[in-house]
Amino acid sequence: MSSSTGPASGLPVRMPRPRQPGRHRRPEPLVAPEGAPALVLAVPGTPSGATRSLAEEVVSIARSELPGLDARIGYVDGGEEEFPSLASVLAHAAEERAARYERAVAAGVEVKAPEGPVGVVVPLLAGPDGALLRRVRQAVMDSRVAAELTDVLGPHPLLAEALHVRLSEAGLARADRARLFTVATAADGIVLASVGGDEAVQAAGITGMLLAARLAVPVMAAALDEEGSIASVADQLRSSGSQHLALAPYLIGPEIDATLLREAAEEAGCSVAEPLGPYPAIGKLALAKYTTALGITPPQPQGTPAR
Repeated sequence: MSSSTGPASGLPVRMPRPRQPGRHRRPEPLVAPEGAPALVLAVPGTPSGATRSLAEEVVSIARSELPGLDARIGYVDGGEEEFPSLASVLAHAAEERAARYERAVAAGVEVKAPEGPVGVVVPLLAGPDGALLRRVRQAVMDSRVAAELTDVLGPHPLLAEALHVRLSEAGLARADRARLFTVATAADGIVLASVGGDEAVQAAGITGMLLAARLAVPVMAAALDEEGSIASVADQLRSSGSQHLALAPYLIGPEIDATLLREAAEEAGCSVAEPLGPYPAIGKLALAKYTTALGITPPQPQGTPAR
């Protein structure tokens, strides 16, 4: 028989273990510091409903990773109320910060005067595009506010993962690199399409090596904005033994007209996958650029583990 204080004598008593601090304890969730600059996503290309939806999904991912994040969207070619320009978004952020400070002072709250950048501008670009980045930099200058401009999102292993996923969605690559089944339409050579000339091709080539390791097929980068580049690289792959080629856009989407992708694929005789779009890694990488610029150290973005 059990007593009022526990089981009968001789039986083990399970006692709750006190919670101990240590390496297995879950870390406290990171939140955006109070008064931190805004993350301003600089979106290239012609503004549209599809572009806005993509950008909103990217900033939504960033906010989910860092609660309290002030994330905004500015369009390089914007200007209308529906698609605000990058310069106007930065100027508005500066006005709001100044107004918050003035309200606090008027209410008798002791606060430090705002200092540091108003925003951290993250270009929505997978690779370097000199012409576009110059326009982003000019928009930051035109805003006449203190803002920091980060580098583009790639190269990065997460972008190789995203390319792999897009190829598998199009039936052009195995979704699982560990299992030994085949895909009848799987490509045996990949043309990685970038925008931004030679510098962009070189940067895409780094991610291309990571993609080649994932797929165990040759991957070569080419420039969509250089006439004949895609077809030339396709010819090189065929001369080295590849028969079924795929065009993998090393692009997020808004930075180029989609018809250029289709035309380049037709010219080179390649099947084509979708651009990276709002793949979760894009939002995580944008946030990583922001936190690095501010010296915040959240957990590094992780990819999907190989099975």
